[in-house]
Amino acid sequence: MASGNTNPSLYVIDAHALIFQVFHAIPGMSSPAGLPTNALYGFTRDMLFLRAEKRPDYLLAAFDVAGPTFRDEIYPEYKAGRSAMPDDLQLQIPLIVQMLEAMRVPVLGVTGYEADDVIATVAAAAAAKGLDAYICSSDKDCRQLLGDRVNIYDLRKQRVFDRQALFADWGVTPEQVVDFQALVGDSVDNVRGVDGIGAKTAAKLLQEYHDLETLLANVDKVSGAKRKENLRGAGDLLVRNLKLVRLDTHVPLKLDWEAWKLRDWDAPRLLTLFREWGFHRFADQVRASLTTKVEGRAAKKGARASRAEQGDLFAAEAAEGGHAEPATNGAAGPQIPPPAAAPAAKWQAEYKLIDTPEKFADFLAELNKQKRIAIDLETTDLDPRLAEVVGYAVCWKEGEAYYLAVRGPEEDARLDPDRTLQALKPILEAAAPAKVNQNIKYDRMVLREQGVALGGVIGDPMLADYLLHAGERNHNMEVLARDYLHHQVIPITDLIGKRGKNQKRMDQVPTARVAEYSGEDADVALRLCDYLEPLLVENGLKGLYDDLEIPLIEVLAELESNGIRLDVPLLQRLGEQMNAQMAELEKEIYKQAGHEFNIASLKQLRTVLFNELKLPVKRRTGIKGDPSTDQETLEDLAEKHTLPRLLLEHRKITKLKGTYVEALPDLVSPKTGRIHCSFNQAVAATGRLSSSEPNLQNIPIRTEQGGQIRQAFLPEQGWVLLAADYSQIELRLLAHFCGDEGLRRAFAEDRDIHSRVAAEIYSVAEKDVTSAMRRVAKTVNFGVIYGISPFGLARRLEIPKEEAARFIDAYFARYPAVLAYQDELLKKCRAQGYVSTILGRRRIFDAKGIRPDSTYLQRNQPEREAINMEIQGSAADLIKVAMLNVYRRLKAEKRRTRMLLQIHDELVFEAPPEELQDVAAMISSEMSGAMASRLQVPLKVDLAAGPNWLEVQELRP
Repeated sequence: MASGNTNPSLYVIDAHALIFQVFHAIPGMSSPAGLPTNALYGFTRDMLFLRAEKRPDYLLAAFDVAGPTFRDEIYPEYKAGRSAMPDDLQLQIPLIVQMLEAMRVPVLGVTGYEADDVIATVAAAAAAKGLDAYICSSDKDCRQLLGDRVNIYDLRKQRVFDRQALFADWGVTPEQVVDFQALVGDSVDNVRGVDGIGAKTAAKLLQEYHDLETLLANVDKVSGAKRKENLRGAGDLLVRNLKLVRLDTHVPLKLDWEAWKLRDWDAPRLLTLFREWGFHRFADQVRASLTTKVEGRAAKKGARASRAEQGDLFAAEAAEGGHAEPATNGAAGPQIPPPAAAPAAKWQAEYKLIDTPEKFADFLAELNKQKRIAIDLETTDLDPRLAEVVGYAVCWKEGEAYYLAVRGPEEDARLDPDRTLQALKPILEAAAPAKVNQNIKYDRMVLREQGVALGGVIGDPMLADYLLHAGERNHNMEVLARDYLHHQVIPITDLIGKRGKNQKRMDQVPTARVAEYSGEDADVALRLCDYLEPLLVENGLKGLYDDLEIPLIEVLAELESNGIRLDVPLLQRLGEQMNAQMAELEKEIYKQAGHEFNIASLKQLRTVLFNELKLPVKRRTGIKGDPSTDQETLEDLAEKHTLPRLLLEHRKITKLKGTYVEALPDLVSPKTGRIHCSFNQAVAATGRLSSSEPNLQNIPIRTEQGGQIRQAFLPEQGWVLLAADYSQIELRLLAHFCGDEGLRRAFAEDRDIHSRVAAEIYSVAEKDVTSAMRRVAKTVNFGVIYGISPFGLARRLEIPKEEAARFIDAYFARYPAVLAYQDELLKKCRAQGYVSTILGRRRIFDAKGIRPDSTYLQRNQPEREAINMEIQGSAADLIKVAMLNVYRRLKAEKRRTRMLLQIHDELVFEAPPEELQDVAAMISSEMSGAMASRLQVPLKVDLAAGPNWLEVQELRP
């Protein structure tokens, strides 16, 4: 029974209304297999909320059924003019139905009727049955159904909309809604209202005359000659409108109350789907419900469920439910398999604590005999530069691990930290035994701070899973252990608690508990490597793993340890300048608005833009339906008024100031005086590296403020900053893959590719290409790689859509090989189910998203991402190879020059002046030759050096 209610409750979902709402409210998302999932995510979130918070007795979803309805017979123009459902939304409808089936939520739809009619019939029947019915819909047609037992539940605001709320909004009662809508009409459904009758007038007339029939009988008493005339002439229109807007409460459908009762969901099937879609947080909610279920079973037996029992829960549920088989993507050819579906054997393990010199001596003797080990460190801090080692966990055999305790509570025995490290150092630095661990880069960096260069690293299950399932967002140990080994690892919060002032450090936790936790981590890491590495071999990814991704760990650890010097006083001055700029902008904004208001308040901003300045509402938010004030909207409105343009400038400065100018100084390490961002190797589906804390990838390059921020990045005192940037790498890769001789020749001759393309699409000589022509060509050049639409090109170039379409047509007319290449890539992707890069990196794509008949202008999100994968992924391969080669040369030549950053296609170094010319020549050679034997186009590297990241000048080695 729903909480807070005395009567049984029914919740009925207006599925399409909710789907459209969340699709437009939630930014683009995609599954690991490339399918768009933003609407699916939002719909699933709302279903989980309803089940958990409202706990209805009955729950169902109503869908529109394809085909005409009785309203189309009444009025053929009904709903005419509605735009077609976006392709990226259409792809998600079947997924939403799958989710509802797994949640065991009945789906209703009747041919010839709209979902609203189905809802009306069910709601009326529920009220007659004595249920409290709640309609989850944003469709205002449903307001006519409001009654003592029927209400509308607003999922966005999480509140009930009832008779009182209706009167407050429209000024009418539920019984008057049909008459009200007949008078006013509905532009969404192409139902024309009576001329001159708006919402306020209609409400006033119905308050005075109660219903439409009485109003028309007393039309002579209505004030206003024009209004009288319009009402007199609207008889036929109103009769038709009444038929169109009135919902049918007698749709022929079976009232199967038993089937509509809220039932337990099919948890194994939901977990499979959530894994497939990358909805890890939702999967956790399902698992939490299963854990509660197991605890309930244990309570009946008079005992608490053990952690092992909870760890085996998911395998047992799969066996009971019979739905744990993975969903296929429907593509032919070899597929990287999803996580193991078969339940694993019961977890068997013994983790031994090494806390005396005698135990340690015996352990060392055994360790020296091993060929491969998993090594896991427990530390006092997540920052490797500040962390002290609490203990070392070592595992070389499944189910057995050893924990060397070197720090812990005073009362616990432990080894001497320094003596233990010195004894381990030769083994840790040697190539043998080989080492593996989950996110072993962290262990390497901690040991580096202790003066140990970890050697012999050959494996990391995080990276193995990343290569196998590049589209997944989460590759952490908890997820991998659960999905591959069907084992629930000990959560770290069980030891140190959740974040906050009461959270413990690991050396404050009883050593025996840390030994179990850390031993398990090493054991799990070893088992995962044993499971995943054969899959890498089967799928042709082992070479990429062994020769690039694993060796790159050392390079990234070096970059993170090096960090980069920051000019904090300059940023402070820049912050003051930005404050002054923002103050001036605010004055001008207030002048344009006619008064002061809170610029940060979206509510006040909407009032100024749409109520006071009467600017057109371009789009509405999907959450509350309020007029949008997002970036795209303001860009549109800036063409009509100065105020939106000023707001955009104000927002840009505010974001830069908060994200970089104010935040960067706080990230300076107190130990090194530098900032040390993290380079994430297992995040971007294309294989690109990302950076965090701080994210330096998004500093604007072409804006004045972005340049000023770059000025704050400095080399070592007295040294020079050196930047090496691949020139137009994505276009060069496009020329390589598509085989167009003209593009290849332009790069071979080192000509300006943008000027050449401009000359082609404008049909002028290259010498006559203007800067404006080149700008258009440059935007088209890069845009076609990512499937830019005429609308997108028009927005970027600020030109009419028709003109943008002509540019795209002209480009493909001159370079048909590009379009042919993209079409062939999609055909191949559809056949084999994945896209490969030049080094064999793969990303799986669901065949449902790769259509056999799509054209360039019709491409959906999965198709754009598939094309993007080969180009971007190959660029990722290239710069990783270059980083590795340059790093090895710097080490081999014993250079003092240090690699600091990798940003997009650029590597940033700091070099002593005496090394600059030689090192620049070496870097250029290594980068341009990184994959020269594989490519049909030459690579070019732009070099620049200077006192900071902004003031660098071209360097010719």
